[in-house]
Amino acid sequence: MQLYVAGSLALDRIMNFPGKFADHILPDKIHILNVCFLLEGLNEYYGGTAGNIAYNLSMLGEKPLILACAGKDFAPYAERLKGLGLPLEGVRIVDSQFTAGAYITTDETDNQITGFNPGAMRERCGYAFPQKHGGPVMGIVSPTNVNDMIELPAYFKKAGIPYIFDPGQQITALSGAQMAEAIEGSFALCTNDYELELVMKATGFSRAELLKRTGALVTTLGEQGSIIAEGTKETKVAPVKVDKALDPTGAGDAFRAGMLKGLCLGQSLPQAAELGSVCAAFCVAKKGTQEHSFTMDAFNQSLTTHFGRSI
Repeated sequence: MQLYVAGSLALDRIMNFPGKFADHILPDKIHILNVCFLLEGLNEYYGGTAGNIAYNLSMLGEKPLILACAGKDFAPYAERLKGLGLPLEGVRIVDSQFTAGAYITTDETDNQITGFNPGAMRERCGYAFPQKHGGPVMGIVSPTNVNDMIELPAYFKKAGIPYIFDPGQQITALSGAQMAEAIEGSFALCTNDYELELVMKATGFSRAELLKRTGALVTTLGEQGSIIAEGTKETKVAPVKVDKALDPTGAGDAFRAGMLKGLCLGQSLPQAAELGSVCAAFCVAKKGTQEHSFTMDAFNQSLTTHFGRSI
């Protein structure tokens, strides 16, 4: 199956402060805040919603086409993606911008100060889709440039391509009308439980009303697994427990990749979500969104252990 993964490509730069932010911020002087933190070390990680989903799909034997924008510093990331066998013709390079980047400083009590530069993500992807596809096709629209999140669902509907709408961090950047239009006719709306509440507030739709407009609601619940709602039927999908969860960042993207793999195999949404649970577990056991890895043998072993089957 041809998979289109629309989303962001980003570089996450993680820095550590060997102290407490609170010790250097004076509450009575907050109106003239001017602080400098001497940091220990800098680690750079590859990320972004499209990059994370595609990375996990590559380990599951899929070669999705990433639809995203990247900047003038993208070359090392591009080589990594090429090394995974992922096609890059859907990635538009914006030479005047840097690749989107998150700059995250964490103190010794795990408080964080984050700055995010959207960089090239300010631009539309502008991918020229083929006039005809030779086989089955599916897309996912995850958080990225707002115009892409409006225009790609419209294209997929016109072309008769089923797609998952995953608004995530861009929920507040979309109007209620834009959100409703993107959800209307989608194969599934995928959010976590908090995001679902934001979607309902933005659109004015109840959960039942959303289900009249999309094929399914896929709601992730963190360590409690996920719920798949289709019409009047709800299926609870169990999580895959790990010995020690080190970092939840990127777990949602890993879940979506596993779910897409299941759909490629013709599985039902609840069955596909089980693959999502397995994939997410590998992610949370490592720090970083693309630092984990697994073989198909290891994936199948976990799938068999937790759900009694393999792929």
